Amino acid sequence: MLSEVDVFVSNYTLVDPEVYQLWVDGQSSSDAVSILHQRGICQQTNATIDLVASDVLDHYRTYSLLERLFHTPTKLASEQLAFQIEPQTSQMLIEMYYEFNDCVVRELLGKKLTSKSRKDMDEVSERTGVSIKSCRRQYDNVKRVFKIVEDLPGSLVVNIKQHFLLPDDLAKRYAAVVFIACLRFEMNKRKLQFLTFPDLYYCANAMMSSWTYRFTGSEYFDTDLDREFLVELSECRILMENEKHHKHLVCFKLKPTLLDRMYQELDVNFRNYSRALLGIGCNLHRSRELRFFFLELVERCIEPWRQVNWSHTDLRNFLNAYTQCALDMDVLREGTLRDAFERYMKVVISCLLRMYHT
Repeated sequence: MLSEVDVFVSNYTLVDPEVYQLWVDGQSSSDAVSILHQRGICQQTNATIDLVASDVLDHYRTYSLLERLFHTPTKLASEQLAFQIEPQTSQMLIEMYYEFNDCVVRELLGKKLTSKSRKDMDEVSERTGVSIKSCRRQYDNVKRVFKIVEDLPGSLVVNIKQHFLLPDDLAKRYAAVVFIACLRFEMNKRKLQFLTFPDLYYCANAMMSSWTYRFTGSEYFDTDLDREFLVELSECRILMENEKHHKHLVCFKLKPTLLDRMYQELDVNFRNYSRALLGIGCNLHRSRELRFFFLELVERCIEPWRQVNWSHTDLRNFLNAYTQCALDMDVLREGTLRDAFERYMKVVISCLLRMYHT
């Protein structure tokens, strides 16, 4: 009996970006053929559906053989000899393989990267509408990047780019994920579900830029916050002892810009708002308080402002006035304390303005 055998011989490994994207997205080969057919591939190429199916299968086999090399991108780029791939093609393969969906990674934040979490990817797939294969790929990539760079000194972004050959923007997104995982921020509470990955990415970058040892020296870990700064920050409770003066300065500064109703509300609740901002900062040197940083911002700051219908502009004006008036007070004249408060409020203002969805 005669058997039909498909044979493909080539010097260079050919990559079809469209087919590769379907493979990365977790589509089966048959689903990929259907999608390509719907996109008009047969009309565009004058190929039969059987020929398209054969070509897709060949590509899928190649990508499956390549996948083990994607786990160590430096080997794919320079050390392996099994596949002849042009540098630009190799870079494309790596970038597309390590790309992730914001909604999927948001589901991973706050969870331990364990085998149990990987089993939960079917639930993540249902919630996000992303295929189970793609969710597992993204989970494995996050875990792989985390394991390699979590204990390396220096910039997370630089380390990720060096070990995984990712472009700057994608490396920054992974750096934010690693930072949040290393500091074990609580992210799973119901009250935090409105925060998107872009929100948390923005906040993590603000913290890495101003609160880590990068701010004070060349030998640092992006995953370590400056402990001396956090301890110094606890001394800012002195502002509570001078609350009346601080309130007078802030209200005087804001009165021309606020409606009467908003001004009266601020006059009544200034103490609560001030003590919330200072209380969060004064306790960040405690690991447990640091872990619940985002939850504290939501419960103690964002929710009260939502209840009284502050606009985003009202919030920005208040936070800027609150900070500047404090810096003008004699109690913060001492250099290191003043610097610590300013350094704290710079990040808190950035986070609150980003997190305050109106």
